[in-house]
Amino acid sequence: MNNWNIPDKLEQEIRERDKVCVYCGVKFGSLKNSRKTQASWEHIINDASIITYENIALCCVGCNASKGQKKLSDWINSKYCQNKGITYDTVAGIIKKALNKNL
Repeated sequence: MNNWNIPDKLEQEIRERDKVCVYCGVKFGSLKNSRKTQASWEHIINDASIITYENIALCCVGCNASKGQKKLSDWINSKYCQNKGITYDTVAGIIKKALNKNL
């Protein structure tokens, strides 16, 4: 298990699903020497105890830092998302599902 107690099998499934940031679509590690494009674990619902395929995703450090503890439906309308062109239409399917549940 990793630092977030994500079981190995689930971690592998998520790594296979999320090849780019689920929010902005940046390829992980695409900017050399930039921590912002490195992959980081994201709890879509801000509760580290919810360790499911529907709540765990990989996003870039930049998006993860911006979202922080904000509710997903609030964050998607933030200045950060507006500046990055992040909208319901541009996010990954797992995020669209969460937004449809108004998380």
